[in-house]
Amino acid sequence: MNSLAQTLVHPDRERLARHARVHPALSRLADQRLLRHLSYIDGRWTAAPSAADFAVRDPATGLELARVALLCAAETRAAVDAAAAAFPVWKALLPQQRAARLKAWYGLIMEAREDLALIMTLEQGKPLAEARGEIDYAASFVEWFAEEGKRLGAETTTSHLDGAQTLTVREPLGVAALLTPWNFPAAMLTRKAAAALAAGCTVVAHPSSYTPLSALALAELAVRAELPAGVFNVVTGQAPPIADVLCSDPRVRIVSFTGSTEIGRQIATRCGATVKRMVMELGGHAPLIVFDDADLDRAVAIAMDAKFATSGQDCLAANRIYVQRALYPEFCRKFAARIAALKVGAGLDAGTNIGPLMHERAVAKARAQIDDAMGRGARRLAGGDAVPGPLFVPPTLLADVPDDAAIMQEESFAPVAAVTVFDTEEEVVRRANDTKYGLIAYVVTKDGGRALRLSRALDYGMVAVNRVKMTGAPTPFGGMKQSGLGREGSRHGLEAFTDLKCVCLDLN
Repeated sequence: MNSLAQTLVHPDRERLARHARVHPALSRLADQRLLRHLSYIDGRWTAAPSAADFAVRDPATGLELARVALLCAAETRAAVDAAAAAFPVWKALLPQQRAARLKAWYGLIMEAREDLALIMTLEQGKPLAEARGEIDYAASFVEWFAEEGKRLGAETTTSHLDGAQTLTVREPLGVAALLTPWNFPAAMLTRKAAAALAAGCTVVAHPSSYTPLSALALAELAVRAELPAGVFNVVTGQAPPIADVLCSDPRVRIVSFTGSTEIGRQIATRCGATVKRMVMELGGHAPLIVFDDADLDRAVAIAMDAKFATSGQDCLAANRIYVQRALYPEFCRKFAARIAALKVGAGLDAGTNIGPLMHERAVAKARAQIDDAMGRGARRLAGGDAVPGPLFVPPTLLADVPDDAAIMQEESFAPVAAVTVFDTEEEVVRRANDTKYGLIAYVVTKDGGRALRLSRALDYGMVAVNRVKMTGAPTPFGGMKQSGLGREGSRHGLEAFTDLKCVCLDLN
């Protein structure tokens, strides 16, 4: 371990942190070692020399969960040092050897499923059932990329030169920086990290300061899976100084980021100076289009799932719901009834469907979007009831929302559904495509020809027809236009962490 990293280690901090006042629900953890407070750099649990830290709070109650190490530029450079030093050895391993470590990590994640879900619910707020689902989803990427990494093979090409043979191989890029969001704190980390590690890259991950505990718990399990020191590093703290180092250090060869389009633009600008590879999953503003030939109850169920998962805090959420005129009145009636039946509460409370939002800015934005839509003539058919805390927004249905309303123009990260009417297929395609975003679109229809037409006409990287869930480890996840660059998941997500190398062999 390098000398700088050695100066950052404070072995007593973990012991002292355990004596601090803790959230009562943390006593439910079967494995208390999963609750980590320090960053993980070069095989060591690490704090800043100043022992600075920041609070992680339960958004449902405001209670403090932990105080986590607040690292800055110097510690981030130490993590890049460690990843760069570990890269040649990790790269040189057989793919099967890397796969063995990833499979061990997968097994440990699944064994710790309940504890990981509890940690996630406490720091992120989503209902416990959703958190369990995310842990399964997160683990699936580790398992899948462990296998897919074995298939990054060389390919020969027909030579255009006399007496020569050419072949193409894929080489790991090097150090990969992973910047992950707070809405899916486990799955977004494993989707990036498992692909990078399987490809032979080493990793420096920076989780959101709202939800670092999930990433640190995964790091603890990576230690137990015997990932070598320096191969997987997690740096906690505020984003600006950490991201600045990761975007500017020339040894970091790829930055994978999930977050807003606005922040993505800033990262792209910073990465341009060193011509880094970038994979970005940015904002979404998904349309859900319901045609009048759809089964009404099925269409309402799809709208519920597409809008209210993760309390609406999902880049895949259906923000603009278009319903053809003949079905519109009855759809709104049934949709409103389903929304009104949703239970709002803390993620650990039995039966909770809608948890808190992550921060005050999200609450203010949701309220502003509701007020703006109603000021433009929209009708509120559900919502407005009392909520159990300051970070909660009641699940709301707005009908007759005009296209110029803010909620129809910008991403909404809240349990607020906006519904409007349409008449023709051509009209709704034009309206759905009239946005800078292009992540996912949803279509509900019984007409097979129409389903195929819309899947081609809609300018979105993913189109789900008559269903909501479509993402998974084998699926190339990503968007068009300003919703991102590149793809995550699938072999395309694995290849994103590699460079193509052409070799020409003289046969004479």
